Amino acid sequence: MSNKFKQKSMKRNLDVVIISDIHLGTFGCKAQELLAYLQSINPKKVILNGDIIDIWNFKKSYFPESHLQIIRYLFSLSEKGVPIVYITGNHDELLRKFTSMNFGNILLTDKYMLKHQNKVSWIFHGDVFDASIQHSKWIAKLGGWGYDKLIQLNYVINKCLEFFGRERYSLSQKIKNSVKKAVKHINDFEQTAAELAIENQYDHVICGHIHQPQLREVTTEKGSCIYMNSGDWIENLSALELVDDNWSIFYFDEHEKELMQNLEEIEFNYSIDELIGSILNNK
Repeated sequence: MSNKFKQKSMKRNLDVVIISDIHLGTFGCKAQELLAYLQSINPKKVILNGDIIDIWNFKKSYFPESHLQIIRYLFSLSEKGVPIVYITGNHDELLRKFTSMNFGNILLTDKYMLKHQNKVSWIFHGDVFDASIQHSKWIAKLGGWGYDKLIQLNYVINKCLEFFGRERYSLSQKIKNSVKKAVKHINDFEQTAAELAIENQYDHVICGHIHQPQLREVTTEKGSCIYMNSGDWIENLSALELVDDNWSIFYFDEHEKELMQNLEEIEFNYSIDELIGSILNNK
């Protein structure tokens, strides 16, 4: 089995990269942009914090090659020795039946404790805080379907705006920022996660789920911690990066021109099944 990569001359070295809410298998997923980002970094560890494959909205008729390339690329990183932690979310909750399973350098789990330079980061997707998912899953699934349709409409609108030389516009971001209930939901989510982390004396708490990149300190009467959210790869196109002892949010849009110009075609001379077999044989 062989694979062919065009190696980049310069890749940024990262201790850890955290990516969430890719939603492979949906129209809104920015798989090509994500591949360009992954090609630009050299991480020691990759943490996928939920909703990577959108099983809720999965259709056999729509899973483009660009989406499959992401899976192949991640498996190839694992094959090269890069540990990958796959934390399940609500959209890929079917994988939770296999939680705490290891195969090769890939760990499948529902939460993860990252210890780095005497600091502990509590990492989980975050859907446990969402009442609609816990008590009315059909409402959450309907909302997910509606969100995907909204992204499709937004795509058409932005194509028209680009044609007339106007800046792109995000319908869902506008809704989130203008509807008080949506703003409150996000604030409550962040506060709840931070308070639980403080009670458990964790230095950081890291979530996904709400598609809102964030990195800020939260202080209560019991102490303080850093709350972080990796955002998503539908609208914000963001990731969390750790270098030495410093966390930061990477925004693809700030580097889009450079990364897309350097996007390299990857030729894989094997199937996903063959790659998985290779990983299991080297377990």
